[in-house]
Parts: sequence; C-alpha cells; structure tokens
Amino acid sequence: MDADSFRRALGTFPSGVTIVTSTDANGAAWGITASAFCSVSLSPPLVLFCPAVSARSHDLLRRAERYAINVLRPEHRTLALRFATAGADKFARAGFRTEDGVPVLSSALASLVCRASARYDAGDHSILVGEVESVQVNDGLPLVYFDREFRELSPAPLLAPPGRVDRYRDLPLFETDGADGSHAA
Repeated sequence: MDADSFRRALGTFPSGVTIVTSTDANGAAWGITASAFCSVSLSPPLVLFCPAVSARSHDLLRRAERYAINVLRPEHRTLALRFATAGADKFARAGFRTEDGVPVLSSALASLVCRASARYDAGDHSILVGEVESVQVNDGLPLVYFDREFRELSPAPLLAPPGRVDRYRDLPLFETDGADGSHAA
C-alpha cells in the first residue's frame, strides 16, 4: 500500500470540521483545525481529537488540562483554513469568548469544553481524550471535509417524511441482490 492510496481511501469518509482551542501558561490562546474528532462515551461524556505531532500547537494541546472543541458551520470555512495555517493571527476578529479559561467560538454549531482525561501516542498524531464539562449547541448544518475539500450538507433528508416518496427505500442493497437467488447478509 502506498501513502497516496491510503490518503485517497481516508478521503472517502466525510467528517465534520472542528477548531480545538486552549490557552498556554501565559494565558495566550492557541488553536488548531481538526477533522479527526469523535465521541467516545456517553457516560462519562468523553470525546477525542487527534492533532498531528508536526502541528505548532501539538505540544501545548497535549499538555493542556482544559480545551474547547468547536464544531464548525459552512460559513466558518475561512476560519478553518486560518486555524490550519502556521503563524496566522488565528483569533483576530473571529468571535471567540472565554469560557472557564478557554476560547470558545460563539457562533459554532456546537462547542464542548473539556477536561483532559487521557493522552496516547499514535504514529504521527496523538489521541487526546477529554471529559466534556459543558456544551453549547446552536441550530444549523455542519461544515464537512470530504475528498480533500470542504463541503456543505444538503438540508434535504435522505429518508422521506411520512406520506412522501422515498427514492431509496425499494432499491436492492447490491446490484446482484436477489438476481442469483442470494441475499446480502
């Protein structure tokens, strides 16, 4: 397997886009764009994100006791690019407020303020698990990263509401499903 094929395979899986923020010992704000984010547990409420070891803010985020994970909306595309750029003035005119000592994006689709729970080395990234202390959720749709580009979801649901035609309901699971008498398991 070559690295480009691996990247292409991973690009087929859409993910949300977040900005993870914290502060250093002097109170300066730091942040990074991260699409490697997911829930871990409901009880206790745990989430994880995976910053690249090569990121300037990696060491600070790995040591941080508290941080915020801000789920972005399509209108945050430029902000996501700014936080993915080394040396940029990331927080200028971006709409962050401080909550419990960490920067939180007021207009985020959702913001989760976390306390560090576990840290793991994982190749060229770290896996940082946080216990969620507070959340803020706003209405809207998420910014999505797919096939190496930012995308926007359609507001149309895949499944039709009652009384409407669902164009996917009666399609076979596979093109050969049932054609040879077999059925997909």
